[in-house]
Order: sequence, then C-alpha cells, then structure tokens
Amino acid sequence: MLKVLVVDDDQALRFSIRSALEATRRFSIEEAFDGVNAMEKIKTTDNTKRIYDIVILDVDMPRMNGLATLKAIKEFDPGIIVLMLTAHATVEAAVAAVKDGAYNFLSKPISGDDLTALIDRAINAHRMISNLAVSSPVFVDEGRKIIGNTSQMQKVFNVIHKLAKVDTPVLVRGASGTGKELVAKAIHFNSARKDEKFVAINCSAIPENLFESELFGHEKGSFTGADQRKIGKFQFAEGGTLFLDEVGDMPQLMQVKILRVLQEKVFTPVGSNREIPTNVRIIAATNRPLEKMMEEGKFREDLFYRLNVVPIILPQLCDRKDDLEVLINIFIKKFNVAHGKKMSGVTKDALDAMKRYNWPGNIRELENVIEHSFVLESGNQITLGSLPEAVLMAAGISLIDAMDKIQSQSETLQQMSGATAVTMGVTDSDDDDLSIDSDSEIDGDDDLDGDMMSISVSSNGMLDFNAQKEEFEKQFIIKALKTFKGKINQTALHANIPKKTLLRKIEKYGIVAKEYAKVDLD
Repeated sequence: MLKVLVVDDDQALRFSIRSALEATRRFSIEEAFDGVNAMEKIKTTDNTKRIYDIVILDVDMPRMNGLATLKAIKEFDPGIIVLMLTAHATVEAAVAAVKDGAYNFLSKPISGDDLTALIDRAINAHRMISNLAVSSPVFVDEGRKIIGNTSQMQKVFNVIHKLAKVDTPVLVRGASGTGKELVAKAIHFNSARKDEKFVAINCSAIPENLFESELFGHEKGSFTGADQRKIGKFQFAEGGTLFLDEVGDMPQLMQVKILRVLQEKVFTPVGSNREIPTNVRIIAATNRPLEKMMEEGKFREDLFYRLNVVPIILPQLCDRKDDLEVLINIFIKKFNVAHGKKMSGVTKDALDAMKRYNWPGNIRELENVIEHSFVLESGNQITLGSLPEAVLMAAGISLIDAMDKIQSQSETLQQMSGATAVTMGVTDSDDDDLSIDSDSEIDGDDDLDGDMMSISVSSNGMLDFNAQKEEFEKQFIIKALKTFKGKINQTALHANIPKKTLLRKIEKYGIVAKEYAKVDLD
C-alpha cells in the first residue's frame, strides 16, 4: 500500500483529498498542516527506508510555502513523487515547480478520480526509473534499495531526476544490452514532455539513402517511389522526445543535418523549400567509441559536444558481478509471474558458475539465461543442470559434470528422505553389520499396508536408482490416495505434492484415483 502525505493549511481540503484516496483502498494517508510540519514528518527516518511514496503539496501556506517545501523534499529524497496543488495557478509557478522536481502542477479544485488517475501516471513514470536497477547499478529497485555503493548510486539517481526536468540533450553510453533505451524512457516519462510522444529510431537499421526521409519526411514526387507526402520522425515526435539509438552509426551527411536541427530548431523535408520549426528533445545512445571515431574523421566533433552535454555511462555486467544475485532474483520474480512457477532462487553452484561468466550480452543475456533455466528446471531453484552449456563451459564445468552433480544431490536427498520414510530392505544383524536382503521385493498392497516399503535387488546384486525412484513415487502416491480416499486436493495438500505434479504422476503411472475412494486402510 502506497503511503501518501497530504500537505495543506486548509483542513477541509485535506479531509476531502484523504477521503477520495482512502476510498480506493490503495493508499495509506497522513496529513501535515504546512511545509515545516511536512518536513518534520518526512525526515523522521533512518535514511534506509522511505516513509512516504507521494506528497500532495499546496503552494500557498504559512511558515514554508509549497515551492520551498518542494525543494527541501527533493534535496532530502529525490525519489519522492510530489504533486503540487494551488487555487491560483500561474504559468511561471508551474514551470518553476516542474523544474524543481514536481511531477505535475494542478489547480484546485480537483476531483478524486482525476487525482487518482494523475497519481497512477506519476507512479508508472517513476517505476521506469526503478526498473533501471536491472540495467544499471545506479537506480533503485522495487524495494527502494540501491544496488551497489549507496552514496555513489544515489548521486547518479539524482542526475536522472535532474535531467528529467530540463531540455538539454543527453548522450547515453554503454555496451549492447545495458539498458540505454530504458534510461531514455525514464527521462522522458518523468519530464514535462511526458504527455507527448517518445519516438525511438535505430540509426544502424536505416538504409543511408532513406535516412533523411525517415527523420525529416518528404514531399510527394521528391524521389522515385515517393507517391505521397510523408512526415518524418521529428515532426511525428513534435513536443516529445526523439531517441536516436546507435547514433555512432549515423551517416556523416546526416550528422551535419542533425547538428543544424539541434542548433537552429528547424528542418527541411526532402523535396521541400519550406523550413519547419521543431520542438523535440534529443536523447542519443551509442555503444561505439566516439572519441576514436572523431580522431578517424567518422564522427563530427561539433555534434559530439552538442550531444554530450550530460553523458550517462552504463557499466557492463562483467564489471558489477556483486550485483548479479540481486539481478537474478529480480528476473526470477518476473518469470515466476510469466510462467506460473514458484522458483525460490538459485543454488550456490549455479550462482558461482554465473559469476565466472563474462556476460558479453550484459543484462539482456542474463534475462535470456534465466528464462532458459525456467523452461528446463523442474525443481524450485535454478541449478547447474538448467544453465546453458556456454555458461557452464566458460565457468570450466562440463555438461556431464553438471549432470553428475545434480544426480549426486538427488541421491543424497533420496537417502535423507528414505531414512525417515522408507526402510529399504535393510536388516540389522546381530554383529551390528548392515546387510542387504537380496530376497526382498515390493509386494504391492501388502507392503504398503504396513509401516515399511522395501526395494527389489536384481539377481546380480545391482541397484537401479532411477527404476527404484519411479517405483517409490508410484507406491507413495497410491498410499497417499488410499489415505485420503482418492481425493486429489486433500492428497496434494497433506502429502506435500503440488497438485499439477500429482496429476502428472497419476497419468504417468496409470493410477486411477477413484479406485481408492472407499479403501479401508484398517
């Protein structure tokens, strides 16, 4: 449940907002009567856990007005969502509030439905920054905990919030798979342009002869095949954000034209003589070494410095192995929902193997590996046996070794369960030596009605683990069905077997549950 602080010197208005939000049963509401009182409540913390997720803040208040309180809140914790309310809104005050970190600025009165809808939009926008935890160690995850060095990461987190409040160009740098587009979306959807379009274009995916038309549009008949007028990405993204992914792959002729747009704020469609003004924010991203490309004359210095006003550099996964377990658990939560499983984590052996891998595909590759393991894994943890062979080989583990280790662990678990639930045909002789009774064999219902189950031994004295394991499963399920009168739900619950697993095993062994509906165990 999200915690909301309503700050207003008007008690009636506080009550009205509180009633509207509490009616949704999604929010826990507290009140403050002015800015000073609000900061006293917000700062009652040990700095490790945020008390309020959202602050609804009036502008005109005694002692400390809303704009001053907004600055104090953002200095203390830039991750708190702040919505400003006032009865006398002005454009200047609204612009100042948004630049200082407010998500939006609203005029009183506002309906409960409108306020709830605005809060939902604000939460979704801030969640984009939270989700960057799986792409970079510089933001907060769903639990609001910083991954990596807390003070260092908080500084970069602050930079993202500040970039969202200005229109300066941004250059996001990092290897493929580190989450550059996620950063761009987080900046856009937390900015004053959030209600306008976010348009992404991959510069490496556009043929050079179509690049200008794709960005700036063209007039009908301007070239062969131009049978109608087309608007470009700049015009389509008007008022919003244009994300130029892999800008290092942009042709040099287009680099000149992009530079002009950044400087003059106008562009000319192909085949046209008219200049069209543009109001678009540019966020660029690349995994290319632009400094080296400038030395080689492949990337313009003036464009680089125009884009590189505030760079963000995303580290590769191999440089942040300490964050690997946290990131794995985030993806496990994601795929538990997607695949309807209840995976609890990763075994130590599997985690050690993944830490020895260099992850050339970064976060994207890690996500694929975890989903791969979800498909193959039959247990409740990711094990060595479910990891891709490439990860195992890089860690110096052969697939055979991994399977042997899994088999060894299974045998250990079987022995542990057998010690408490099954007496496997072993007798205790007078001289305290343990011997296997080679004449013992499973005798169907007779043995199951007693307190022990025995296993059969072949004529050459060999034991077949897999065969005996399946036989044990079959007889155990029959015994459980007898105990609970053939009732599937009761059997699954009390025998500690997932219902889906129980049904699958019943089908595998050809067991008819109805046959045990009236069995008398006495």
